[in-house]
Order: sequence, then structure tokens, then C-alpha cells
Amino acid sequence: MARAATTSDAFNAIAEPQRRDILALLRAGERPVTELAQELGMSQPGASKHLRVLREVGLVRVRGVGKQRLYGLDARGLRPVHEWIGGFERFWNESFDRLDTYVQDLKQTRQEE
Repeated sequence: MARAATTSDAFNAIAEPQRRDILALLRAGERPVTELAQELGMSQPGASKHLRVLREVGLVRVRGVGKQRLYGLDARGLRPVHEWIGGFERFWNESFDRLDTYVQDLKQTRQEE
């Protein structure tokens, strides 16, 4: 499947694994790009490129502290992703209910043997 040419929304932005890694690190709090790059084993320009994409789609915010720019998670941008995934909740609940019924039936059968 061909990837979309744009990263103009959260879905496309988080399709890149390194961007998801950056978001995971930012859950713990704000960090400068140098720390993010070092922790992820990537170049600073590479990390900056990913941060720019994440900022453009509203997943990351940045603020200046002296000469340093600190990047932080803006989880509000994940709302469309969360809402889309939430649409599958019924599917998973029904699947777990069927699995639970199967396990209970299996236990009952083994006890009767």
C-alpha cells in the first residue's frame, strides 16, 4: 500500500515509527531536541525534522527557555486518532466476551471428563 504523500494530519504523522518514539519520550515531559536525538540515536537535524512535522499537526508544542527550545507533548492533537480507535471498542469487547465464553465452556467440558 502506498503511503500518503502528506503528513498533514495526526494519522500520517504517527505512521512514522521514529515520530511515535519521540511522542513516547515526550510523555515524560519536555525535552530539548539534543536530548531527544541522543536518546533515539538519530542526528539532531533528523530529530528536528520529525519534531517540525509533529508540531505542524498539533502533536508537539515548543517553548523557548533562554537559548533552549523545549518540546512537549500536546496530546489534544491525538484526539482524532483516539476517537477513531475508540470505534473499535465494541468489536474488542465482543471478541473478549466470546473468548471468555469459549474458555468457560472448555473448563466445564474438562471438569465433566
